[in-house]
Amino acid sequence: MKIKLLSLLSVLSVVYCSCKNKSATNTADYSGWRTYAGTKEGNRYSSNEEINLSNVSKLKVAWTYSTHDRDTGNLSQNQCNPIMVDGVLYGTSPKLKLFALDAATGAQKWLFDPAKGDTTNNGDPMAYYKVSRGVIYWQNNDGGEKRIFYSVGAKTFAIDAETGLPVRSFGKNGYIDLTKDLGRDTKSFVAGTTPGVVYKHLFIVGTRVAESADAAPGHIRAYDAHTGKMRWIFHTIPHPGERGYETWKDTAAWKKFGGANSWAGMALDEKRGIVYIPLGSVGGDFYGGFRKGKNLFANSLLALDAATGKYKWHFQVVHHDLWDRDLAANPNLVTINHDGKQIDAIAQTTKHGYIFMFDRTNGKPIFPIIEKPVPTQALPGEEPWPTQPIPTLPQPFARQMFNPEDVTDISPETHQDMLQKYNQVKNRLMFTPPSKQGGWIFPGFDGGGEWGGAAIDPESKIMYVNSSELPWAQVMIDVPKATNDQSLKGMGQVIYNKNCISCHGPELKGNGTSYPSLVNIGNKYKEDQVSQIIANGRNMMPSFKQIPPVDKKALLAFLLKLPDAKAAKVIAKEPKTEKIPSTKLEKKMVDEVPYTMTGYNRFLDKDGYPGIKPPWGTLSAIDLTTGKLLWKVPLGEYPELTKKGIPITGTENYGGPLVTKGGLIFIAATKDEKIRAFDKKTGKVLWEAKLPAAGYATPATYAIDGKQYVVIACGGGKIGSKSGDQYVCFGLGE
Repeated sequence: MKIKLLSLLSVLSVVYCSCKNKSATNTADYSGWRTYAGTKEGNRYSSNEEINLSNVSKLKVAWTYSTHDRDTGNLSQNQCNPIMVDGVLYGTSPKLKLFALDAATGAQKWLFDPAKGDTTNNGDPMAYYKVSRGVIYWQNNDGGEKRIFYSVGAKTFAIDAETGLPVRSFGKNGYIDLTKDLGRDTKSFVAGTTPGVVYKHLFIVGTRVAESADAAPGHIRAYDAHTGKMRWIFHTIPHPGERGYETWKDTAAWKKFGGANSWAGMALDEKRGIVYIPLGSVGGDFYGGFRKGKNLFANSLLALDAATGKYKWHFQVVHHDLWDRDLAANPNLVTINHDGKQIDAIAQTTKHGYIFMFDRTNGKPIFPIIEKPVPTQALPGEEPWPTQPIPTLPQPFARQMFNPEDVTDISPETHQDMLQKYNQVKNRLMFTPPSKQGGWIFPGFDGGGEWGGAAIDPESKIMYVNSSELPWAQVMIDVPKATNDQSLKGMGQVIYNKNCISCHGPELKGNGTSYPSLVNIGNKYKEDQVSQIIANGRNMMPSFKQIPPVDKKALLAFLLKLPDAKAAKVIAKEPKTEKIPSTKLEKKMVDEVPYTMTGYNRFLDKDGYPGIKPPWGTLSAIDLTTGKLLWKVPLGEYPELTKKGIPITGTENYGGPLVTKGGLIFIAATKDEKIRAFDKKTGKVLWEAKLPAAGYATPATYAIDGKQYVVIACGGGKIGSKSGDQYVCFGLGE
């Protein structure tokens, strides 16, 4: 009897431990795809396993859907990770139309077009060529109201999820204006790009803002999901008396600086009521002489009470950022075993290829983080921070150094040409302050890790993350001063130097398709079109509505080489809009910025290939329990190079992975316009399919009546890719 009792106790003990572990590690429902990134934990994981290692090779196209609104000539994009709720798929198009589909067949249920009936931009669809990475679903507790929240530029709409009609009782006739309620009168560019999260009756949002010195502040806000009324705000550039205010030497920083914004998504611990927010850098990315100090809460992972917005903890990943090292992806929540204890952790990937891990309850690092001394010799007036935090573990998922021996050897001629160009850029160490001698940003300004984020298997505690490994050159110049030319064109050059030169260069030549040439722009666009693009932005270019009309008139004259009289007529033809001047503080700050970059310069050879030895794009697996890199494989291919006998190189990539219980990682993201399935244990490619355009987005997966589907937005438009407007859904054949 005693033996039997001990046996029973042993069984009960095992059952108890098993249940305890299960509740700690599997708090979310991973069977659907109800939110951006799959769940509010942000892990891009699915427990569906109908599609698995044994049958993934049988995947076929189940359906396709298109709103037919791509604009190949203007490189429109679609980065949306759609969601699926109760058999309905919700997503957005290149022109930010919102749709609802039968998730099993792709049949359209309704379509909402934000341009129809819009008087703000006179119904001009050019105003909506911005990015939307997803939407938010919210349902009232009583099941009555079902809404989709999604952003179109500065407007965040509430749309009835069943009818596709705006909820007119919400906000201002169906939307809220993200330029409002920021605590100051700045009218610089503000837009919603990546969806935030819903906590009970609140939806919490971040914004994309300009990266210039007159950027709007990136404060975090929560709105009532019923009414659209703002319920709380957290100042990411602290006001007097608030935590972090002392990290700015300029006591007026809160009145004039912008940025420190969350544009890449969030994660929510719903049980604890804590929202985790990654923040970007301060506006005026590459010269910080006018914003001396550590600059909290820029470049920080921030934990707030989701109900009140009150501070919980933070960690600043880059101090006094001079390299555009935004936290560019939502963090991931995972439970791991560490030092014999179960810890609810949070993992944050970065552009420079690191993973920072913390106890999500208190912000204590899981693995030691070292404040490492870095170079401090800088441009006059600059005060770089003397140390930067480097995690000892997990191991980096991207290379950290670009040395002469790493220069491409794709051919002897190319090697010599690129080595000569390499030697023209003098500084090689990460965190070397920007200079006129130039420095290598590696991984590049677009990562390393980017907005596609990481996927985590909650059972194995393994993270899967893709990365681009392309150097970019950062070279500073003096901001060209005003000339004696007092014509509109002469003044326009000064306006160009302040606002446009860092992207399009001092000679207007741009750099590749991401930063197009403005030389002879009048041959491509009419005068009023250029004016509208300046006002509204286009694709990744922000709006410059804050430029006063007289300055805009001058900029048009300079860009279009117009006679003064003709430029005046152009500005007179524009629709009458609200006059939006910059504040005096912002304008003074912009006028005092002495240095700027020559442009965002990818290091590419004459054929457009990266000037570094492969791999150029990778997919990696990292064990978050040990911090060890398990495997790393190329992601993407240049078929013409493979045919020459060159091993698969990988390509620059945008968009993220998803991982499934069925043993698979699905990811598109590559320049070769393919979607692939990898074995999550080995990194071996098991299946691939050609897409109608590059899938620069994160796929979603879900099951209906036991049948699993994988869907990807094929928007293209980046890095020279053709634009697309289709969603392609895959499933197993009958």
